[in-house]
Amino acid sequence: MAIDETRAFKPINIAVLTVSDTRTAQNDTSGDILSQRVTGAGHNLAARTIVKDDARLLAAQFEAWIDDPQIDAVVSTGGTGLTGRDVTPEALTMIADARDIPGFGELFRWLSFQSIGTSTVQSRACAVVARGTYIFALPGSNGAVKDGWDGILAEQLDSRNRPCNFVELMPRLREH
Repeated sequence: MAIDETRAFKPINIAVLTVSDTRTAQNDTSGDILSQRVTGAGHNLAARTIVKDDARLLAAQFEAWIDDPQIDAVVSTGGTGLTGRDVTPEALTMIADARDIPGFGELFRWLSFQSIGTSTVQSRACAVVARGTYIFALPGSNGAVKDGWDGILAEQLDSRNRPCNFVELMPRLREH
């Protein structure tokens, strides 16, 4: 990580969403990992919930958090695979004014390849920015959550990261 220690760290407010038909608060290990990494990095855990694999329900939860001025970013885990119940990317396409961040999914799959080899092609990890809020959709496995946070988000959500980061763009995300 290219951290510039002369710059101030700016904590942001991050919501964590677990997408699952089977996970509960008691067994949501990937959500636990994400929440621990968010707070461990110095950010604020603004909200956390579990939503079933239903595109309309997911889109509604994303929209609610996008419209909440207390949430700067959302990181979801689950629903990015290839099965019929995996609908997180489809939910993101339902959000008005969502702009794709294609490099996120590309980099995630490259990092994931180092861990799981060609099985990474089964991941539809993706990211968008919608009305000033970042949304990052990671797969539901603990390893994928670690790869996504440790390999991408920890740096890009750190305002001190050089040469650039997502945090410094936040004031300009609503520009037209």
